[in-house]
Amino acid sequence: MDDTTFWDDADRLLIRYGGAFTPRVIERAAGAYVFDRQGRAILDFTSGQMSAILGHAHPEIVATVSAAVASLDHLFSGMLSEPVVELARRLTATLPSELGKMVLLTTGAEANEAAIKMAKLATGRFEIVSFDRSWHGMTQGAAAATFSAGRRGYGPPMPGNLALPAPNAYRSPFRNPDGSYDWEAELGYGFDLVDRQSSGSLAACLIEPILSSGGIIDLPDGYLRRLKEMCEERGMLLILDEAQTALGRTGMMYAFERDGVTPDILTLSKTLGAGLPVAAVVTSAGIEQVCHERGFLFYTTHVSDPLAASVALTVLDVIEREKLVRRAATLGAGLTERLAALRDEYEVVGDVRGRGLLQGVELVEDKKSKAPADALGKAVTSACLERGLHMNIVQLPGMGGIFRIAPPLTISEDELNSGVDILEAAIKAVLPQRP
Repeated sequence: MDDTTFWDDADRLLIRYGGAFTPRVIERAAGAYVFDRQGRAILDFTSGQMSAILGHAHPEIVATVSAAVASLDHLFSGMLSEPVVELARRLTATLPSELGKMVLLTTGAEANEAAIKMAKLATGRFEIVSFDRSWHGMTQGAAAATFSAGRRGYGPPMPGNLALPAPNAYRSPFRNPDGSYDWEAELGYGFDLVDRQSSGSLAACLIEPILSSGGIIDLPDGYLRRLKEMCEERGMLLILDEAQTALGRTGMMYAFERDGVTPDILTLSKTLGAGLPVAAVVTSAGIEQVCHERGFLFYTTHVSDPLAASVALTVLDVIEREKLVRRAATLGAGLTERLAALRDEYEVVGDVRGRGLLQGVELVEDKKSKAPADALGKAVTSACLERGLHMNIVQLPGMGGIFRIAPPLTISEDELNSGVDILEAAIKAVLPQRP
């Protein structure tokens, strides 16, 4: 099938579920690259959907999947296998002692659905608070807690979802007299609004430590601790969605470790499967006991599947053996330095933010106005692809185009620098030539 026929068939047969498809037909992937059908290598700066932290076609993942499919991949959901219990042991050993109970699922949305149901059951309440730039999934409960996109045209979302202002230091109007960002005032204001809107049934706050689809918004130092305190004051649980930030991505095993705050419920997905559908919810024995006594039900087709557990165990093995958490911190420091240099050099690079190997670059018309540069973002994205780099840009109302940079933790330093070189070349190519 030639490319013209392929795209004609795609247009005719596929339901469109988001933005436009990247205009390349991808044939295979290996390491930090995907390859189109013409054999052209494209450096993957999003590690698939921010998931393939070990790179594509990692030999140990390939071996694990092959062995599991040939021996034990799927069971009746009421049956258990050794990989599932071993994963619970290994995974909880990487977490604070309070987080000792796990359920194994498949997707991030599914994990957040389970976490929301547990929070409601454990507290006896139903209201869920999340950031106004949040993305927690496209299923019913997760979509109701997603405020960055997809809210219009579907009728009323699940009742009881309230929004907090996302702590965007670059654009927030909350400022100290010296112009610095006053996140404490913003958080207090946000909870004051929540309290006024609440019907008295606040169950949980569901947030990402770094909002990815929301534009790589990193929580300021101290924010998460104060948020946890405010949740406790109201009898709410804190649910952290670490779909993209867990397992070394930020230069720590879990992003919440930086703040010394333990969530009541933790959801994991994307990185746990290194590109395959694996997810988990982890909580305390106390919360699990209350939920069990109250009849917690989350009986799905693929709950506790041995294939998913085997993959996740391999991911943990590789991360530990290859010291990928430390590697992400080291490469991330170099990436920050390179991106900061772009910000200093180019008027259209307004802000650089993030941690480790999850960072963002916000493009604007100019630094003074901070006006969104939508056309520029699209042009740079295309110019990057032409030069062999896949970049993903988030474009939300009131914000500039934000490139999400999340390469595999196994990427080489040369490959990482090559990607930044291509990004800079693309920015140069689309800007008007300087006199």
